[in-house]
Amino acid sequence: MFQDITTLLLNHKVFKDTIDIFVDRYRDMGISVVAGIEARGLFFGPSIALAIGAKFVPLRKPNKLPGEVISESYVLEYGTDCLEMDVISVKPGDRAVVIDDLVATGGTLSAAITLLERMGGQVVECGCVVGLPEVEGQRRLNGKPLYILVHPREIEEQY
Repeated sequence: MFQDITTLLLNHKVFKDTIDIFVDRYRDMGISVVAGIEARGLFFGPSIALAIGAKFVPLRKPNKLPGEVISESYVLEYGTDCLEMDVISVKPGDRAVVIDDLVATGGTLSAAITLLERMGGQVVECGCVVGLPEVEGQRRLNGKPLYILVHPREIEEQY
């Protein structure tokens, strides 16, 4: 079943509340980098970064970033894909959080973690708005904690 966050984005109060929850969580964790995964992680990451005083690092699909990049391929439920990051974005010792809208198998988040760590970053946590049942009970990716705001099963049980 396809999960979509469009209705969240259309309601400014719910969108703000979502950002605020992440900001409250990461404000005092010494985060210096918020990395947002293309596409929908780019909706949340910049606002979180601004609010906690961190730099925002976009993790993009191939050939969308200028300058020198590193890339990481990963496997999806339906094939393979790749993320790229500018080599000057992350410095050794940067404390990072990875933000995306949804986690299913964890392949995209794992690729993001690998990119950040290849440049010397320390990934503190991955944060997602929605977690699909396939990862219920799995709270760690590459040894990193996974924070999920909403579980669709919990929403379905309310109705």
